[in-house]
Amino acid sequence: MVDLNRAIEATITVAKSEWKHVAEVEFQPCTDLPAVPAQAGELKQVILNLIVNAAHAIGDVVGDGSKGKGKITVTTGRDTEYVEVAIRDTGAGIPEAIQPRVFDLFFTTKAVGKGTGQGLSVAHTIVVKRHQGRIWFETEVGKGTTFFVRLPLEAAKAVAAKDAG
Repeated sequence: MVDLNRAIEATITVAKSEWKHVAEVEFQPCTDLPAVPAQAGELKQVILNLIVNAAHAIGDVVGDGSKGKGKITVTTGRDTEYVEVAIRDTGAGIPEAIQPRVFDLFFTTKAVGKGTGQGLSVAHTIVVKRHQGRIWFETEVGKGTTFFVRLPLEAAKAVAAKDAG
């Protein structure tokens, strides 16, 4: 069982070298978030990949941050069967033409040597295949992107739902 809020706080700290010059990070945790049946290290990897991508997207807009920074907002929430993490950035957004490919292995929009095209693919595999959750995004070109991660609160229900679907 994983305390998702603590995992996110730790990951934000670990990723600080990626975002500190280009963005401010705000964490808005749900105060009554239950523990999640999950692999902590894998979930931290998902959050890390999403925060690093958000920082890079903002960096593409603000440069080195000397003339202002963007913002990354991380929130957690819950309903009866799921917990959800949202990571919102004020980057340039994802152009419509590449949206269907963002979770494809080795697909990247970054310059050679900057990205491997594995981060979102790995995140998708961890969330969907390993934790029976869901990952998706909403984006607006020129405004930014929000990635959502939804994880089931009960692993047995998640496996049953996966087997039924």
